[in-house]
Amino acid sequence: MDTIVLPPEGASIKVARDFAGKIAGMLGVDDQLPRLVVSELVTNAWIHGSRPNDQIVVRVYPHNGRLVIEVWDRSDRQPVVGCPDAAEESGRGLLILSTLVVRWGTRPLSEGGKVVFAEVV
Repeated sequence: MDTIVLPPEGASIKVARDFAGKIAGMLGVDDQLPRLVVSELVTNAWIHGSRPNDQIVVRVYPHNGRLVIEVWDRSDRQPVVGCPDAAEESGRGLLILSTLVVRWGTRPLSEGGKVVFAEVV
C-alpha cells in the first residue's frame, strides 16, 4: 500500500496526481482516470476539509482487481454531490467522478476526520 502525506495547498494536487499515475503505471493500469480522481479528491480535501496546519493523506493500492484511491482529511463534513446550474463555475467534480468510477464513498476516521475513497478499474 503506497501512501503520501501532503500539506493542504494547491501544489499538492499535482504531487498527488503524479503519485497516483506512478502507482497506476507500476500496476499496469492506465493512469488517466486515477490522476483525474485523485485530483478531484485532493482538491476537495484542500478546499473543504482542511485547515492551514492539517495534512492530507493519499493512499493508492490494488484491491480485488480494482485500484483504490483514498484521500484522508481532518473534517467530519461529508462531501456533497452538487447539481449546479450552467452558470456556476464549480460544484461538478463529484458528480462527474461518480459517473466514472466503479464505486466511491466515505468513512469516518477514529481520530476524527474522514476518508473519501474511489475504486477504478
